[in-house]
Amino acid sequence: MANPPSSHYPNIGTLGEDLVAQWLQSTAWIVLHRRFSCRWGEIDIIAQFEDGKPDNLMLAFIEVKTRSSGNWDAGGRSAITPQKQAKLWRTAQMFLSEYPDKADYPCRFDVAIVQSQRISKKLRDSVIPSQKVLAITENRVHQLTLQEYIPAAFDLNSFITITNG
Repeated sequence: MANPPSSHYPNIGTLGEDLVAQWLQSTAWIVLHRRFSCRWGEIDIIAQFEDGKPDNLMLAFIEVKTRSSGNWDAGGRSAITPQKQAKLWRTAQMFLSEYPDKADYPCRFDVAIVQSQRISKKLRDSVIPSQKVLAITENRVHQLTLQEYIPAAFDLNSFITITNG
């Protein structure tokens, strides 16, 4: 049988988002939305933290960057430009206007850096820790790793650009 078109294969970026969503859920976050979009842009994950204490409510708008090693943009950090931050801010405002019951929650913008690495077939059957996942796309095996999770990665008032380190 011929290989299906590449659109039938999972996208590595989507698989990176899946990994981050699973990790968030394992750390007591509730994923409210995936790929929330409006005319301003898209937010990869919107999650809520609530541990039963009113002071501990938090809403996080999460940008996921999945990159292979040796990429050009510091693992995706350089891609969170002031323009991207402004789009995320406007999109978050649209989310809050659509869900006014969340409008009073403290909010922050997080960034998750996921590394994708092609691996050999013999490593495919090894035990994989929970912050890693194997993904098979177009007959290639990738190991995805949540390399870094940056809470409150940027401040919208000053548009701080994320830097390495």
